[in-house]
Amino acid sequence: MNHEKRGLEFYLLALFFVVFVLFLYGPLSAILILSFQGPDGGLTFPMNGVSTHWFFNLFEKQAVGDFGASFRRSFSLGLMVMVVTVIVSLLAGLAFRRRFRGSTVLFYATVASLVVPSIIVSLGIGVVFQEGGLKPAWYSSAFGAHLTWTLPFGVLIMFAVFNRFSPAYEEAARDLGASSWQTFRHVVLPMIAPSLIGVGLFGFTLSYDEFARTLMTSGTYNTLPLEIYGMTTNVTTPVLYALGTVTTLFSFTIILIALGIMTMLSRRQAKIN
Repeated sequence: MNHEKRGLEFYLLALFFVVFVLFLYGPLSAILILSFQGPDGGLTFPMNGVSTHWFFNLFEKQAVGDFGASFRRSFSLGLMVMVVTVIVSLLAGLAFRRRFRGSTVLFYATVASLVVPSIIVSLGIGVVFQEGGLKPAWYSSAFGAHLTWTLPFGVLIMFAVFNRFSPAYEEAARDLGASSWQTFRHVVLPMIAPSLIGVGLFGFTLSYDEFARTLMTSGTYNTLPLEIYGMTTNVTTPVLYALGTVTTLFSFTIILIALGIMTMLSRRQAKIN
């Protein structure tokens, strides 16, 4: 059996991938390890014992920071953004399947916020709310700011999905007497459901950990990323690392659940086909 000799490019790419993985997961691993510091441990190595003390400390009243409330705000905001991103992205994908007057301008207007610095978007929305006599809040101005970040990604994903979606399935359904709604409900929607879940997951995660577009728009109450940032200059115990570990595990859990649902839907659709 002949084996092709791997060139220098392969080893350079392999080295780059190893460095990338170390750069990505190295700091995360350090935070994970330090979150298990002993009760008398500090923020740096070496560790002074091993315990889960700081995880239990998360649920106690803190002198600085409100973990529970900020988490609930970020979670609620992420769900709101996820729902709107999925609905609007789906409708946009369906609308752009046919050419219409002004479609090009509308498309570039939708994705324009991706090239505008996030802090500028946050500052602009905050100023508009204040000048309009409205009080910025996480459920209003921050909600709109997050949508300027998640919607372009969702729309682009749905464009890609419908660009390779064969209209033959819809034509076959109509030939069998299905109405437009029945065709969408029983043919189109099941086939694009995994992509919609991906859009929803994308929207939730982008909103859940967004900092820059929340900085000037959250109002009086912080979301979790703002709360963590504020704590970095005040908290001098590993409780901050414990919070980082918990939120990271929560994010991975959400991703795994979404992947499980997508896999289940894909297998069900494959059986139908």
